[in-house]
Amino acid sequence: MKVLLAGASGVLGQRAVRALRAAGHEVAGLGRGAGMDVRADLLDREGLLRAVNGLGFDVVVHAATALSGKSLARHQDMAGTNALRTEGTVNLLAATRETGARRFVVESMMFGYGYGDHGGAVLGEDDGFGPQGANVWLERHVGAMRTKEELAFTADGIEGVSLRFGLFYGAGVTDVHVVPMLRKRALPVVAAKGRALSWVDVADAAKAVVAGVESGRPGQAYNIVDDEPLGWDAHMRAVAAAFGAPAPMTVPLWVLKPAPLAHTIMGTDLRLANAKARRELGWGPVYASSVVGAGALAAALSMPGTCG
Repeated sequence: MKVLLAGASGVLGQRAVRALRAAGHEVAGLGRGAGMDVRADLLDREGLLRAVNGLGFDVVVHAATALSGKSLARHQDMAGTNALRTEGTVNLLAATRETGARRFVVESMMFGYGYGDHGGAVLGEDDGFGPQGANVWLERHVGAMRTKEELAFTADGIEGVSLRFGLFYGAGVTDVHVVPMLRKRALPVVAAKGRALSWVDVADAAKAVVAGVESGRPGQAYNIVDDEPLGWDAHMRAVAAAFGAPAPMTVPLWVLKPAPLAHTIMGTDLRLANAKARRELGWGPVYASSVVGAGALAAALSMPGTCG
């Protein structure tokens, strides 16, 4: 198929482009930067429509965020991504119709189920995605994820599919962003106290994009996560051990109050089930947990000639 992928320069987008091409699809990357096949800003509707004028595609993938290389300490750090999930989705759907594409696959994420303590429950796709945010800031974040899916699922004549990803780790994420901070002891952790989060290797996430393009059911969402949730502290300690970095310092949760978004994430217990993706997409993670995945990445990168 001919696929237009918005966000092709991002952490997920780069790998999804490679995975789609490896599966035999023709892919055009959409983004603002040099090297994109289609150069446009999703928030510039007229410019986007001009950029796709005369082009034809079968599928459009919306994986554009504004998170690359940025901190997630403050609620304001999500503003650009929230806009891409709302206004950007409206504009990209218009471009989808302009190109004749009938399928629209969107990147979503686990926090669309709501930040906070879910009491250890393992959530499936029917367990209340997009609840009202607990405050005005969280409603902006959760509401943007809810809106993105609703727009995809209710667009006339469009087959909307949503992929709800866990937290990313893996090549290009762990080694590039996390390990350097651990080596400098600049990434403290909070004791999990029974809380856990769902994770996914970014390479597995890219394979899920291929599965969503090829076989996702219209109007359906899929949790794309490892088999085993893991606390933030346990994940970071596993990465540090695998890469020979110092163990991260443990700080009390209240220390993060000046960084309210990080404080909220560290206080969240959110575990997702991947049974539906296994059953309907034929997708599953290569490694059961991020502990195993981090160890495999460290071992691969230590081999001569290995690149991330």
